[in-house]
Amino acid sequence: MNDKWQDMYREKLKTLEEAAAMIENGDRISLPTANGTPRFLWQAIAKRIGAGELKDSELMVGLNLNAPGLTRPEVASQIYYRGGYISPYERPMAQKGIIDPTPIRFFDIPRTCIEDRNYNVVTMTASPMDSHGWFSCALNCSHSYSMTRRAWEKGKPMKVFLEVNKNAPFVHGANHFHISEVTALVEADWELIAPPRVEPNEKDQAIASYVAEQIPDGACIQLGIGSLPDAVGKQLTSKKDLGCHTEMLVDAYLDLYNSGAMTNRKKTFIPHKSIGTIVLGGKDLYRFVDNNPGVEVHGIDFCANPNNIALNDNFMAINAIVECDLSGQSLCDSVGIAPYSGMGGQQDFVQGAWQSKGGKAFLCQYSTFTDNKGAEHSKISPVVNGWVAINRWDVQYLVTEYGCVYLKGCGMSERVKKVVSIAHPDFREWLVSEAKRLNIIDSNSDVNIKKMRQEI
Repeated sequence: MNDKWQDMYREKLKTLEEAAAMIENGDRISLPTANGTPRFLWQAIAKRIGAGELKDSELMVGLNLNAPGLTRPEVASQIYYRGGYISPYERPMAQKGIIDPTPIRFFDIPRTCIEDRNYNVVTMTASPMDSHGWFSCALNCSHSYSMTRRAWEKGKPMKVFLEVNKNAPFVHGANHFHISEVTALVEADWELIAPPRVEPNEKDQAIASYVAEQIPDGACIQLGIGSLPDAVGKQLTSKKDLGCHTEMLVDAYLDLYNSGAMTNRKKTFIPHKSIGTIVLGGKDLYRFVDNNPGVEVHGIDFCANPNNIALNDNFMAINAIVECDLSGQSLCDSVGIAPYSGMGGQQDFVQGAWQSKGGKAFLCQYSTFTDNKGAEHSKISPVVNGWVAINRWDVQYLVTEYGCVYLKGCGMSERVKKVVSIAHPDFREWLVSEAKRLNIIDSNSDVNIKKMRQEI
């Protein structure tokens, strides 16, 4: 290893307390998602905030799974805590207004944070430095890496704090910082978060079967994390030459690779490579991406740029939503108006799929939910009462365990009939009567519920 880079490393290596002390009042700081957030550095910074030593700071936090101390009321209330994607740690504080949910497309975070809000600090988990002086921040390149490069391109200052973890993989792509670009670094070796996989249930499997029917060999796939994407992945293992361009590199992609279904050979944009901006899954996935020339991690304004997404022919975007209505408009980040998660890259990938030659975007949900009293309710409403994430005119395919319908270009009466056909049978008559009562469709419209029951 070059002695110059080693000397720089030793010069910039700080204790946790020393590095935390370099954060100043008024700093605007970006925290990446999940494993990307430096665990021990943020314990030290949170301690300073709780002690009243750090004032007037603003944070942009993505899915905080690694710095729960920041979400304590006595800490979060001392700063302006913006939640880009609400985690279970953050949800209670977000629903009380102490953490401020920020409705924003993933693709837009770097631009708005640099051009509109002047962020000047990023903190990231990094792999050990290589012999050329480079660190990989691939566990969560996403918005923080993109913000840094965007700031420097515009001649704006940006301080870079890295927490070097020997367990973090070194991944190819554009997610690297050179030691000469780093403000300070700390060392902390902790086991990477590996979310447990949830076995798909019957509803997941039914939804996945409808989606899988629509996906041709050679398609490029975007999947999220959870039981539904896992179910889709399992039903795609018999396909041929699938590709990967996604927001999150998750375990389902490793399954597809191991089965031989995913080769990336047919991709029309960056062929032979799996492309993502976040790596989140099990230990086998982390080992798979480490120094693998077939995997690249890039910043979010590259990965989730709809124009880049659309360069992949036959692009298939598969995402879960929380609720939809008879027009197709969908909620993905809230339950009613209560904050629950975040918009993430859903809109970016829906738009990119529509622009792709042969592309398709699927929004998937269960038809019903059961409340805490055991009563069943429809997840398809006459009109949603919440924060709309996907506009009705952007929805292509809407999927439940009762079917898959195509809504793009449909009028309202067509939409009502199609959406009702994939609602739970027990709620179809109610949805039709509500559509007539609200004059969404003509009161004399003939919507044959019985025929729908027979077809399902």
